[in-house]
Amino acid sequence: MHVVLLEPEIPPNTGNVARLCAATRSSLHLIEPFGFKLDDTQLKRAGMDYWQHVEWRRWPSWPAFRKSVSEGARVWLVESNGPRLYTEVNYAPDDYLAFGRETAGLPKSLLHENHDRWLRIPMFNAQARSLNLSNCVALVLFEALRQQEFRGEA
Repeated sequence: MHVVLLEPEIPPNTGNVARLCAATRSSLHLIEPFGFKLDDTQLKRAGMDYWQHVEWRRWPSWPAFRKSVSEGARVWLVESNGPRLYTEVNYAPDDYLAFGRETAGLPKSLLHENHDRWLRIPMFNAQARSLNLSNCVALVLFEALRQQEFRGEA
């Protein structure tokens, strides 16, 4: 599996996602600009000593990243108000799960251009604006891995 963070802003969230990717052997794609420096102390602290076990790549932009995705792979966009729940699709091992900035989410234009790949996590309290980014990644990634019967578990 592949996890994509588009313009992440909060170092501990990115560090937690890196740790998650290390534990699940998922690739991590970080797309600039970032709201922090990659040598940020909080980023390293949240990722602990897992960074050395993460297969990750840094991309200068969404178009640069998108060009690298093989033709058969699907990029799922996880953002509020999507037309489908994240549990309603069948994930493949080469799929990408994309998440946006903590304060703004994914760009609306990107969501509308890819309406058929726009997924949501259900929210039950209208007063709660959003869930934590690293929690969202964990929910969707583990659903995708569950569907693949957790193949490759150590």
